[in-house]
Amino acid sequence: MLKNLLQNKTTVFYILILLALLVAIRAFENTLFYDPLLTYFKRNYMQTPLPKLNVIRLFFSLGFRFYLNSIISIGILKLIFNDTKVVKFSIFLYSVFGIILMVTFFFILLKFGETNKMNLFYIRRFIIQPVLLILFIPAFYYQKKNK
Repeated sequence: MLKNLLQNKTTVFYILILLALLVAIRAFENTLFYDPLLTYFKRNYMQTPLPKLNVIRLFFSLGFRFYLNSIISIGILKLIFNDTKVVKFSIFLYSVFGIILMVTFFFILLKFGETNKMNLFYIRRFIIQPVLLILFIPAFYYQKKNK
């Protein structure tokens, strides 16, 4: 599979473009998305209270960012594995994880925000970063090698 991927230079080119899109989302996160927690978690957040948040705007902003990262990640998985079963399973997993992460994040934010800042930090990381892609590539590769 890896040999096939390297032989197909257009596929590698498209994967690099999609990776560049993920980097661009990260690079322009301050201007593209509403997230006052970006600057909050860069400071001494354990000593300061949570900033004032527009919860509805934050929900849609985090959801949109997760959606963008998911679509790009699924595209990368499609190009790497070229298997519709992998794509369908990835869509299912991204949907389930997205719902669980968003519900958990906002439940903790609204009910236990001041006392569970570390939980907010880590759950938010899973929402805004393509961590699932980093987990899925080796998992699907391992699965394919064992077949």
